[in-house]
Amino acid sequence: MLAGKIMLESGAETYRVEDTMNRIASAFGLENAQSYATPTGINFAIDFAESTNFIRISNRSTDLHKIAEVNNLSRKITAGEVKLSSAPALLDRIDKAKLTFPGWIQIIAAALVSGSFTIMFGGVWPDYFPSVVVGGVGFAAMLGIDRLVEIRFIAEFFASLLIGAMAVGFVYSGLGVGLDKIIIGAVMPLVPGLHITNAVRDLMAGHLVAGVSKGVEAVLTAFAIGAGVAVVFGFL
Repeated sequence: MLAGKIMLESGAETYRVEDTMNRIASAFGLENAQSYATPTGINFAIDFAESTNFIRISNRSTDLHKIAEVNNLSRKITAGEVKLSSAPALLDRIDKAKLTFPGWIQIIAAALVSGSFTIMFGGVWPDYFPSVVVGGVGFAAMLGIDRLVEIRFIAEFFASLLIGAMAVGFVYSGLGVGLDKIIIGAVMPLVPGLHITNAVRDLMAGHLVAGVSKGVEAVLTAFAIGAGVAVVFGFL
């Protein structure tokens, strides 16, 4: 259950979470273990008609490194390289580890990605620098607001609002050329690509509840981003 919790909180697909939990349980001698995961919780029983254990998942982010670490540990458990007595401590170490990049590195990466997407989507080179600045500031605003309100949709709305306002300022001051290209490039780091991918993969694996819920979450995120930009255009 701890392995499943780490993976769900790190953005893993629910079918991968259930598969990992079942493999670990089977490796430790539980032949009929029952696991059921949703984006907000995990149910697990050691056998049919046995009492069920439940864990609530309140916070979710994206940390592919932790998912890879749990998968690697799961393979070692299945291969018999890790004993039951040491597995909880290893999982607890992964759970408490800070494997994500620092905020300043994420902001720099988002800035460079924004400029690259602007060029890729048909922008001209004079739009590269404005897009880098707008994308970096917008992503920094999203991280800052997310820590204050802890509601990702609100953070993404105000971040896209700031991105739209700054892009308009760059273009009207003559420092930028294509308003649409700058905005498109700058909002790309906010786009919920992982959520969309996981929703499709869960639906294809037959996990309809998880797939639909993740799809709705991705749609709401996209709506928040679009609404923030739309507010700026409404004042033009």
